[in-house]
Amino acid sequence: MIMGNTTGIAVVGASGRMGRMLIQAIEENENAHISGATERPGHEWIGRDLGECLGGAPNGVTVSDETLEVFAHSQAVVDFTAPAATIAHSEIAAQARLTHVIGTTGLSDDDLAKLEAASRHAVIVRAGNMSLGVNLLTVLTRKVAEALDADFDIEIVEMHHHHKVDAPSGTALMLGEAAAEGRGVNLSEVSDRGRDGHTGARKRGDIGFASLRGGDVIGEHEVIFAGEGERITLKHIASDRMLFARGAIKAALWGQSQKPGEYTMLDVLGL
Repeated sequence: MIMGNTTGIAVVGASGRMGRMLIQAIEENENAHISGATERPGHEWIGRDLGECLGGAPNGVTVSDETLEVFAHSQAVVDFTAPAATIAHSEIAAQARLTHVIGTTGLSDDDLAKLEAASRHAVIVRAGNMSLGVNLLTVLTRKVAEALDADFDIEIVEMHHHHKVDAPSGTALMLGEAAAEGRGVNLSEVSDRGRDGHTGARKRGDIGFASLRGGDVIGEHEVIFAGEGERITLKHIASDRMLFARGAIKAALWGQSQKPGEYTMLDVLGL
């Protein structure tokens, strides 16, 4: 574990699939080091060396359930947990003035309001997807939606592994927001998230969502602009989950030079 002048990044939910990948991404980055790792109270990793928990050599980082203590020795925290945990983390991160990188999905409007309050004191980078490709897709979606009128129906199709618990995915909603922004409308007013039975004709101007679940699919997102006699399709396929982890670490390092506020990966990537 290299220290020196590198940025100390804490990982919450260290034992999870994303937690493990985030730890690996930090270890691979010469500008960062693992400053701490947390798990929920009672978890079998609590009090043990993180390196040994991961099946390797000791690395001097003890897994803790004392979030405040871990954050006090960190400059940033990466958070791919659950909405309730993320909101609790945001309050502590704001007190400690940390960069809080959030990849958690399924956040409610009330959750988002609490994050906005926390961002008055700390840097928050939140994105439904941390990959360069998806964020480029977001920009393209907004541009195409801006160029085409409502004669082109917009449908967003996403597929993920069968363990995913929320739908539509955070990335799909991010793409929907981009499409709505391009159209100059509010997504909540034109979103169509479920069709079953005799639904009637598609409403002009709606932005539709379809969620598929199966197998070990990491993430596939497709934005379809369907007009009379032609279709335009924009698509992104993720084949390596590590791209999300590397993007999150990039965001944590970028946040060190920013003022308190809410940011997205578009800001981090200069898009």
